[in-house]
Amino acid sequence: MTQLPLNDDIKAFHAHLYYTDEAGVEMAKDVAKKASELFEIRVGRFHQKPVGPHPVWSCQLSFAAETFGKIIPWLMLNRQSLDVFVHPLTGNDYVDHTQGVSWLGKSYVLDTSQFMPPSV
Repeated sequence: MTQLPLNDDIKAFHAHLYYTDEAGVEMAKDVAKKASELFEIRVGRFHQKPVGPHPVWSCQLSFAAETFGKIIPWLMLNRQSLDVFVHPLTGNDYVDHTQGVSWLGKSYVLDTSQFMPPSV
């Protein structure tokens, strides 16, 4: 059985902005720009193909755990029509992407096979 992390194990968070077309890319750029002007976040690349476990195009926003209570409510109200996948960073990628997740908007099925522990 996988041991779940404790709150103190959360070092930071990712919020992945999901989109599926050029209009969505522009919307994500707008949301990311506004968020970066208001909060201390790192904005990742604006992928125009599925990357990692993400089934659609996305952009990653990275931020410290201490700012979760400010950034997530802002995203709730300002995400436009983007879907947002939020997860902690604890050092256990599998748990972070499966059990420690939140969705703003529609949820998606992730391909978490890359995070599975090797079978014995």
